[in-house]
This record gives sequence, structure tokens and C-alpha cells, in this order.
Amino acid sequence: MSDPLGRHGTISRVTSSLPGPLSAAVARLVQTLRPQVGPGTAAGFDEVLRRLSAPLQVAVAGRIKSGKSTLVNALIGRRVAPVGVGECTRLVTRFQYGTVDRIEVVGVDGSRRVLPFDADGMIPAELDVDIETVSHLEAYLTNDVLRELTVIDTPGLGSLDSASVARTEKLLDQVSQDAVAGAEAVLYVFTQTVRADDQETLRAFTAATAGRDAGPVNAIAVLNKADTIPPESVAGSDGDVWRAAAILAGKQAATLRPRVADVLPVIGLLAESAESGAFTSADADALHALAALDEASWQTMLMSADLFTTWECAVPQATRSRLLAKLDLYGIGRAVEAIHAEPGITAGALRRVLLDASGLADVRSKLDGVFRARADGIKAAAALASVTALAAGDPGERRRVHDAIEQLLGRPEAHQLRLLEALTLITANAVTMPEDLAEEVLRVGSSGSVPEQLGLVGRPPHELVAYALERAGWWRSFASFGATPAQSRVAHVVHRAYFLIWQQLRGAGGG
Repeated sequence: MSDPLGRHGTISRVTSSLPGPLSAAVARLVQTLRPQVGPGTAAGFDEVLRRLSAPLQVAVAGRIKSGKSTLVNALIGRRVAPVGVGECTRLVTRFQYGTVDRIEVVGVDGSRRVLPFDADGMIPAELDVDIETVSHLEAYLTNDVLRELTVIDTPGLGSLDSASVARTEKLLDQVSQDAVAGAEAVLYVFTQTVRADDQETLRAFTAATAGRDAGPVNAIAVLNKADTIPPESVAGSDGDVWRAAAILAGKQAATLRPRVADVLPVIGLLAESAESGAFTSADADALHALAALDEASWQTMLMSADLFTTWECAVPQATRSRLLAKLDLYGIGRAVEAIHAEPGITAGALRRVLLDASGLADVRSKLDGVFRARADGIKAAAALASVTALAAGDPGERRRVHDAIEQLLGRPEAHQLRLLEALTLITANAVTMPEDLAEEVLRVGSSGSVPEQLGLVGRPPHELVAYALERAGWWRSFASFGATPAQSRVAHVVHRAYFLIWQQLRGAGGG
């Protein structure tokens, strides 16, 4: 779980390819169409153009108390999103780059009021305003991570607070209707198990934000609070907490597919403390003091949070409570293990141990692999969905937009958009395929890595070349002779994808 790029290395590269050629092509299409539509549609088109040139928006969604805001803080690298219960946690908050740190309270009437951060540098828990008049919050931070990535923290879905749920649904409905202001990608957070309606919640959320169903190109999920999973409850874990979390995450991935690319275990609290600067040299000194305790006392203290804070020992109770709030028992145990293995370990090295133990590096890597390689296509596809929705009310506009989009999608350089479209059709069950073929479509369309697309990770180049050509031929035959009209449309796209992969491999000297 190491991060070879260092702190923030992966996440800061998520949208480094933007603006890309597909986004530029869609922008030209929108500019061409703008004079041909009415004023209302034209205003929506202007917003589409703005979004195409803006950073990729990733919404963090999940149920109440799933640890969404803690994970947001870890991804940003700053403890700024409140994690307790307060007015601001009942609102959507957009974290974006700004030259001056500030909070703007955006009213339902479009008004804006600047609000200072509190003494701890966080968004105040209470806003001193009638929350019914607030649409959402916008937090601007001088943070390099946010130069190319906007992170949207959402209220807990399925909350017992019906008012906050209604407010969330109202905002998402507005986003869906406008079809321009929503996130293009989703990070879904859950704990322990996927509930029966999690899949429906994920579908509803992503349909509202991205203007289309979730799929393995624009959605991933994390199993948060992985350290709270009892290893004895997971067969094959051999008593190891992290192995138990990985096994459970694999099972949850099977439940949520094809609506997410993967499910990864993470410990958001550890990640937040290690990344946001909350873990201090004083904390490291306290952990060294704990590591000096006799083994019997130490093992007893690790049995429960109550014993950890009340057991008589040389480390002050207040200090232990502080460590527990930042690292929980699992993180404290991992840190003490590292000290026993290397008594002279520094505070900085101890922070890296905690970061590795959190699983955040794997989440960043998956964000990078799923979103970075496809960011241009994700943004372009979301923009096309927005344009289509905006023109849906007028038959003439709808026809002109449809014809222009079909012309764009007919170009060879726009094939990625065709592949994303095919993937969405399969994900939404709009086109039914035999299970093995549906899995193949999802595999080809869900990764930017050629070996992963072919399902031949670790195989020699000549095998990749031969397989790509063989599958290109098979899908072409299926499209012509064995498929329904709807399946044939998808099959032609997959044939073209394999053929382009074959050309790419041949050009790279693959034989």
C-alpha cells in the first residue's frame, strides 16, 4: 500500500490530461449548435462549455455516519470538512481551488455570503443562517490537489433527518433537470456491508449528478472503517483485520458490479490523521511511551477503547484519549508494532506507516486508474448527456442536437465515446447480452490499461497482439450473424475497440 509518488502524488494527477481532445470536440459541437437553439437552451449550453474547461468533479456519496467527510479530508489533505453533526453536514459542499481560502454560502435565490473558517481551519458546524434558504456551500482552498479536481461532499443518504434528505434530493433533482451542474464521477462510501437498497441509492445518486447511470467508468466504492470488521466473522481471514476487509470488499464488489469499477477497503480516520497534519510529533512521542509499557499491560489496553483510556499507566489519560480520537485502537496498535520493530523510528516515518496502514494509497491509485485515464471521455460523455437533456423539450432542437452528436460519434477519434455509450447500455441493462459477453464488454471499456482490457495481465506482448486480433474478428462476426440489432450496435463498438488495441500494440512493437 505504498505511495511511490509521495504525498498527494496520485490524486493530483487525476485530471492532468484535461482539457482533452474529446472535450474540445464536444465544446466545438456545442458552440456550433448554440446559435440554432432558443435562449434557455443556449444558457444551458454556456454552462456545459464552462464545465468542459473546469476540473473533473468527483462526488463523495454514502449513508450517514459512513465516514464520507473524513475521507474527503484525507483526499484533500486538509481537515476542513466537519465530521460531526451540524448544519453544514446537512448541505452539499463543493471543495474547489481558489487563490484565497474562503467559504461561500449559496442561497436558493442565487445569493452568496462569504463565511470565515473557524479557529481550527474547518467549515463552521453552525452557519448562523436559516438553512432552508441555503442551496449549498462552496469552499475555496489554496490546495494543489484541487487545481484539477473538485471534490463534492454530500449529506448522508438514508439519513433519519428527513429534512436533510429532502434537501439533498431537491438539489439533486435540480442538478438533474439542469443537466449541467452535477459531478461527472462518484466515489461511494459504505461500511461493513452493502444494504439491500445501496445499489438503488447509488443508481439514483449518479443518475442525478452525472445525467446517466453509474458504471465502472465513472464510479468506484470504498469499504470504510475497515478496522472495525471482526476478522473472525470473515472466512479465510486467518484472524487478520486487513485480510478480512479485503475479502469482504471483494464480495461487496461482486454485489455492486457493474455499477462500480471496484470496492476497496480503507480506514478513513487513519488516512485523515496522517494526511491532514493532525498527527504530530507529540503524538509520536506518546506512542513511543506506550511502546515502552510491559507486554501484559499493553495487550490488556488493546482489548477495548475503555480499557485503553482507563488502564493505569505512565501515559496520561488525556493523551491516550487524543490518540484514540485520531488513530483508533487499530492505528495505535500498528504504530506501536512499528516502534517495536524500529525503536528509533521518527515521527515522519511513523506517519508514513499509518498512511500505508490506512489503504488510502490504493484508493488514490484506483481513482487515478479509473478516472485519470478516462477523464477526457468521462467529461465529454457527461457533456453530451447534458446537451441532449437540455434540448429534449423542443422537437427541432432535439433533432438538430441528435444529428450533430451522431456525426461527432461517427469520427474515428470519438470511438472512446462510443465505447462509453456501449458500457452504459450494458450497465443499465438497456441492451441484454449473455453474461460472459457482458463481462467482456465491461472489461474492455472499464480500464485504460491494455493488459487489463484484454484480461491478460502479465502475459507477453505477442500474446496480447494475437488475442486482440482474434477477439476483433469474433465480435465482428457476432455483430453480423449472431446478434440482435441492439446487440449488434454494441458488438460493432467492441470490435472496433479490439481493432484499435491491436493497432496500438503493433505500433508499439508487439509483434
